Amino acid sequence: MSADAQALVIAVFLIFCRIGSCLMMLPGYSSARVPSHIRLFVAIAVALAVSPRLLPQVMPLVQNASDDMRIYMTAGEILNGLLIGLLGRVFMLALQFSGAIVANAIGMGQSFGVPLEGHEADPALVSLVTLTATVMIFSLNLHAEIVNALVASYRAMPVELGFSIRSGLDALVDNLGQTFMLCLRIASPFVVYAVVVNFAIGLANKMTPQIPIYFISMPFVLAGGLLLLWFCVGNFLSIFAGAYRQWVLFG
Repeated sequence: MSADAQALVIAVFLIFCRIGSCLMMLPGYSSARVPSHIRLFVAIAVALAVSPRLLPQVMPLVQNASDDMRIYMTAGEILNGLLIGLLGRVFMLALQFSGAIVANAIGMGQSFGVPLEGHEADPALVSLVTLTATVMIFSLNLHAEIVNALVASYRAMPVELGFSIRSGLDALVDNLGQTFMLCLRIASPFVVYAVVVNFAIGLANKMTPQIPIYFISMPFVLAGGLLLLWFCVGNFLSIFAGAYRQWVLFG
């Protein structure tokens, strides 16, 4: 194999390292319900599709690099891709956490459904919200916008600089702060509902200790929670989609 052909193969492999490791973490692509070979083929297809745009930037680095430097760049590209994928994954984790709060607040925390993103059983409401959010990501074309974001990441995170631990931690901390506020915005109506309902149930139980108020009130708590969910579910899914889109386009 000639030197130019060898450099071309290594350059495409470097592009695949960042894109493949990112898709391994991103919501939708990284689900355990998607077979591993399908994820591999998608990563290879995306890497080959964007290679013509990135090869003019990556090829000179590979041609002038030593073997040790090529190994260093490969490790850096894998870590950079994992960081980008983790930043997107945090949004889905925030939505799952908010869904668990909502399920417990309205009395549905013990009804478990089929896990979609992981292997542990989640409340059925969490599975429903997670599935809906994943469908929204694909229906809003954000799964394709993430490819443009990955191409743009080569300007913010050049291959020759490798992986910056400090910049990565700063980005992760900022992202955690944004997703924490996202959790508060999504779950706050249900937290208020849970506080008010539990205070009312506790007060009624104190006034009539002979009657099992808790068991009598459960159908009404569940009905009120489902009614509140009916009013709010569209808004908090829109909040999630807007925050995720903001991160994909400008994050």
